[in-house]
Amino acid sequence: MLLSRTYHPSEDLAPFVRRFYVFEAELPADMVIEDFLLSETAFVRCLLKGDWAGEIAPGEWSQPSRTIFFGANRSPLPVRVKGSFAVAGFAIRPSGWRAFFNEPHSRYLDTLMPLADLWGDLAASMQAGVENAGNDESKIAAMSDAIRARLAQIGSWHSDAQMAKFERFSRIDSAIRVEDAAREIGLSVRQLARRCQHAFGLTPKAVLRRSRFLDMATAMRGFSSPSDEDLAELRYFDQSHVTREFKRFTRMTPGKFREAVTPLQTAGLKLREESRF
Repeated sequence: MLLSRTYHPSEDLAPFVRRFYVFEAELPADMVIEDFLLSETAFVRCLLKGDWAGEIAPGEWSQPSRTIFFGANRSPLPVRVKGSFAVAGFAIRPSGWRAFFNEPHSRYLDTLMPLADLWGDLAASMQAGVENAGNDESKIAAMSDAIRARLAQIGSWHSDAQMAKFERFSRIDSAIRVEDAAREIGLSVRQLARRCQHAFGLTPKAVLRRSRFLDMATAMRGFSSPSDEDLAELRYFDQSHVTREFKRFTRMTPGKFREAVTPLQTAGLKLREESRF
């Protein structure tokens, strides 16, 4: 059984980190779970226990490090675990991207790579701190210390207020027209597109499209009320549109998704709902 626990960041890190989390599962040693991830944020994960891998090319599985950086996903990322596992990590706010990285998020879409390739020795020190922690509070403290060190390395400590507004639109009104969102934020459509590519890695339309799908998937997994599910369905033109979106983002029809056992992606949806903003 998969147990997930999520935690708010401290006040100084809240503009940059959406949520901390700890996932654990006690499973038979020979049990293999194949699933997928579809994340709308970049995130960092410290593997504490288990045999975990992501599919980096058709039929090619990799666990590049025990401390892994994941870019946001425009399509499902196949993953698998064997036996029991435990991970701790954090989700990065798109509006805080510039504070962590010098390059645009679009360069890292659908990727997983050793965090050390981006953060150097900070990745190893964070992993050691998390592994030596005796409880969730200490794990979060170790990650928070590393995050503060990284923010100090980059030196901007800057959160993009306009991208934070678009992030909010994507979470609470994913059916909004891009033109309307740009006007509300105070940017031209072209400016919004350029800024979104840097912070989210995708065009504004693609960000909203993925968020609409995740709204639907969250409702179908029971993390929001039936009335929310009804509203989510109304955001699509018809059933064929719903089916196309499910095939795009899960490679399954809506019916197959309802029946599918997806514990890893479901844990991600739960995290998303618990960190609505």
